[in-house]
Amino acid sequence: MKQLVAYITSCYPEKSFSVDLALALGENGVDSIELGIPFSDPVADGPVIEKANHSALQSGFKFHDVLDISKEIADRVDTLWMGYFNPFYQYGMDDLIKKANELHVSGLIIPDLPYEETLAYKGLFDTNAVANISFVAPTDSKERIKQIVTDAKKFIYMVAYTGITGSGKAEDLTPFIESIKEFTTTPAYVGFGVNAKTAKDKVKGADGVIVGSAFIDILLNDDLSYAQKIDDCASLAFIIKNEINS
Repeated sequence: MKQLVAYITSCYPEKSFSVDLALALGENGVDSIELGIPFSDPVADGPVIEKANHSALQSGFKFHDVLDISKEIADRVDTLWMGYFNPFYQYGMDDLIKKANELHVSGLIIPDLPYEETLAYKGLFDTNAVANISFVAPTDSKERIKQIVTDAKKFIYMVAYTGITGSGKAEDLTPFIESIKEFTTTPAYVGFGVNAKTAKDKVKGADGVIVGSAFIDILLNDDLSYAQKIDDCASLAFIIKNEINS
């Protein structure tokens, strides 16, 4: 069974909504929730997610809100924290990773922390049984892919192309996926540009997909009520889960 990871922006549009949305997604085919930490300069994210980030920050998002959401969802649907390094560093990596373990958060996704810098925290991640999700891109050399994925935990985040999330650019990922699987048995998930139309094609050879902008795009539609937004996201999750496993 190929896996579906769903990114949502914490506290967009509000904290209780994030809890309800995460649980609804978990009931409709999503295997893991990527709980996004709003940040003022989300360099790897496209305009859709960036808009949700800014709105959450303007509404008063604080880091403890992520902890509150995680308390409500992490025992019911597998939960990861996705955030840029600065907020994590400000919290304190020792305290952060221990807190993740305490709340049963299974992993961290930090797109702007280079592989070499993650090594300083490897012991902390391992001791607390929290995965530090590894990133690889088609532009990485075979030697670098081997270096990054050999000790990868939980899953490998395959950047489907060089750019920002949500653009939906098409490309043949087969050689890229084969180069990863040559060095590891850790599952490899495709992220960036995955939606209902592209998921079936992008998941070929991979073990799962990561979907973000397609869900956030629904949340940005102010013509929908909160209930409609949750229903539409749940329906989209159900469709994508079926697409990647058909």
